Amino acid sequence: MVLALVGTLLLLPTLASSYHAGIGGPQSHQGSTGQVDIDDVAKSGCLCHNEVADNAVQVILDDVPYAWVAGETYTFQLQLIGGPAATGTYTAGFSMRVALGTLASDEAQNWEIDGAVDEQTLTHTEASAANEDRAWVVQWSAPEEGSGTVNFWIVGNSVNGDQIPGVEDRWNQLNFALNEGDESSAAMGTRTLFAGDGNVSPPEPQHHGVDLHHMGAKLRAHWLGLLGFGAVIGVIIFAGLLLRYGFSTSYQGRSNQLRLRYKLMRRGDQ
Repeated sequence: MVLALVGTLLLLPTLASSYHAGIGGPQSHQGSTGQVDIDDVAKSGCLCHNEVADNAVQVILDDVPYAWVAGETYTFQLQLIGGPAATGTYTAGFSMRVALGTLASDEAQNWEIDGAVDEQTLTHTEASAANEDRAWVVQWSAPEEGSGTVNFWIVGNSVNGDQIPGVEDRWNQLNFALNEGDESSAAMGTRTLFAGDGNVSPPEPQHHGVDLHHMGAKLRAHWLGLLGFGAVIGVIIFAGLLLRYGFSTSYQGRSNQLRLRYKLMRRGDQ
């Protein structure tokens, strides 16, 4: 009985451990309807965690050109937002494939298929799977001129960090194509592509302020400064009111006298 159980776990590695050291290429897993074989994780999805994609996970790729130019190397910013809170060491992973050109990264690795490194695939490493921001920097070198449209497939997996594939883990997929361009298309700049429902919450602030009870002399100096500023404003307002209304009665008699003299002069003219 024990040997049979061990044999079952060996045949079903996805139930025994997670792929925090990377994933790619053809894989097999035990689904709800039995064993499922897929040709490529980047194209089919991370089915060992869930059998369908979840739009609550945002797969975001930044600095993507509108078209590619031969001989250019493009640097993309890949990030996953959403999914479960990471309570363990590992937070996320991804599998990426490109139809043409080559992929590279200092934070990821090319996947090996049958002992050979496939430079058209890329996946996380054990170290980068532990990043709290669930982000990677990826470089893609464009193919030679005349290659035409290039297809990209990216699967991002956001996990809770318990190192066991489970229903709490979520994944989503971003697929897109880039047409071949020229210098004019390169001048258009770059854009951001994403897959998901767009419901992105801002990160929690890391600084929550200072308790007033711990401010001491700094708080008292702050209030004294405000009181001094208020006193200066009050003096300016008082001086203005005094100049405006304080001496107006002194000139009232003189004003009436001028009016009377004007009337007398008019009578004299007549």
